[in-house]
Amino acid sequence: MTTRQIPTEEEVLGYMTSLSNWGRWGPDDELGTLNLITPEKRAQAGSLVREGISVTCSRLIVPEGAADVTSIPPLHYMIRTGESAPANGPGGSSDFIGFSFHGLTITHLDALCHQFWDGKMYNGKAASLVMADQKATAGHIDRAQNGVVTKGVLLDITKVRGKDWLEAGEGVFTEDLEAAEEAQGVRVEEGDALLLRLGWYKRRQELGPPASGRPGLHAETLPWLRERGVSIIVADASQDADPSGYPGLGLPVHRVGIVAMGLWLIDAANFEDLVQVCNQLNRWEFMFIVAPLRFHNATGSPVNPLAIF
Repeated sequence: MTTRQIPTEEEVLGYMTSLSNWGRWGPDDELGTLNLITPEKRAQAGSLVREGISVTCSRLIVPEGAADVTSIPPLHYMIRTGESAPANGPGGSSDFIGFSFHGLTITHLDALCHQFWDGKMYNGKAASLVMADQKATAGHIDRAQNGVVTKGVLLDITKVRGKDWLEAGEGVFTEDLEAAEEAQGVRVEEGDALLLRLGWYKRRQELGPPASGRPGLHAETLPWLRERGVSIIVADASQDADPSGYPGLGLPVHRVGIVAMGLWLIDAANFEDLVQVCNQLNRWEFMFIVAPLRFHNATGSPVNPLAIF
């Protein structure tokens, strides 16, 4: 049995250089790991659609001020309703919605301008390019305007660990990822979307909003993610275990992943319906689609990712 090697904080800081994709796709690149999704990879994803089943990987957005709502709670106001609609003739309804989507409760895609390190964002662009007046002028969400269409692989870490959900601060290691691959008969390949089920949304549904912390990937997995060529990670908590054990970095998968690797991340997903379909079909790979909103110069977007079988 091999002994797990936990990198020191200094070693994880070194990942900013050793795992960097800066310049890999040119000095002006703002797509990062989405460059790994080739036309051939999209065609492969399309070949996985056999049953015609489509499954959401998104949480329902609910206006609430719960313990894990880390910013402004979602807002939903009616502008016109059917309460005063005429009995005869035309009518209609409309509403206003608004939310701060970065956080732990709304399924969202982080753009590459979402994280900085030493005053830089991905590919060496200055953090100052994100401004109060002009918003994000580099690395913004519209760089992903053509969406994400690739092969998705769901790894059910709860099954590997033999529990309903992982606890706050519980880290997922490379050995867990590879154990899930072996148990499910799949392999994460270059350009794939890695969907990581930690049971965190199931826990929220059954026990209510957690007060603090969440499970996630340990920083030890970052070289594996780079080696395998993961294009996007989708997790039902967030990608990082919190607390991470690296106080100087805070969230190393977000910091190293986004800033150094240009790795796209979807936080606060929902895999409860998806895992049922995967178990029923005994299939853990599928076509995966994400279409972010084209909101001008935004740092991310709420999304409804879809797994299609």
